[in-house]
Amino acid sequence: MKRRGKITLLGMGLLGGSLGLAIQSRKLADRVVGYVRNEVRVKEYAPLGVADEITCDLASAVRGADWIVLCVPVEEMGGLLESALPYIQSEAIITDVGSVKHRVEEDLSPIAKKAGAWFVGSHPMAGSEKTGPQNARVDLFKGATCVVTPSNAHPDSIREQVKLFWEALGCRVVELAPKMHDRLVSRASHLPHVVSAALVNYVLSPSHPDLNDQTRLCSTGFKDATRIASGAPGMWKEIAMANREELISSLAVLIEDLKDFQDALRQEESTTVLQFFEMAKELRDRWLETDGRFRPQDPGA
Repeated sequence: MKRRGKITLLGMGLLGGSLGLAIQSRKLADRVVGYVRNEVRVKEYAPLGVADEITCDLASAVRGADWIVLCVPVEEMGGLLESALPYIQSEAIITDVGSVKHRVEEDLSPIAKKAGAWFVGSHPMAGSEKTGPQNARVDLFKGATCVVTPSNAHPDSIREQVKLFWEALGCRVVELAPKMHDRLVSRASHLPHVVSAALVNYVLSPSHPDLNDQTRLCSTGFKDATRIASGAPGMWKEIAMANREELISSLAVLIEDLKDFQDALRQEESTTVLQFFEMAKELRDRWLETDGRFRPQDPGA
């Protein structure tokens, strides 16, 4: 990717902070500026080194930026970019890190067009249950999948620049239409978070009279299956609401599958129960074997 003069990150949480570290480390810009909401955050985040400059002055942050990356919750993106509109330079490239794409595309593309700039949606599928720039990692995006969702209105040159940006950060780039992204990610990312949270809410419910004994029997399997339930609740509320139609559809299919399994148990259909577990093992093992992200690394390589 061609080195940029100034890249502005609007929002400096885990993803924004990690982006700042990675862009600086890979020398993708002469200057990285991080925008935060207030002076308290400026003083808190400046010593972390996640950007060359941290500011709560939106005009200063955006003015002269070749690239702008929105790293705030999906529901805040439209209002923030609208506020930044007077300061966006013509031909700037704007992208985001949101995990919902159709709504973001509808909200942000018209604003970018007013400025004579380009918006191309992105979703780097990287993160952690830990939040905030204090947990930022320079290698967070290395090996991660990043979905880029350009429209037919984008010139090939703009589309290519966005893909090269994420590749330069170590991502494997996949190009999808926004609606297709939202459908697939509801199954692979949003649904697992709901299931993980539901497990915790049920198993560790304070209403259980035997909770103390229950917690002693929750071991590594339960811990592994529920790790992502420790993610930021506010962020996951926003994601679930923003992609609610696709998530409702995914939940409906899962609920029916669980009912079928429940019926098999009730009717003592041991063959059906075995097939349920055999299919899951076969599908997961095949996925892990064929997906290069999860192959064991050769120590001598």
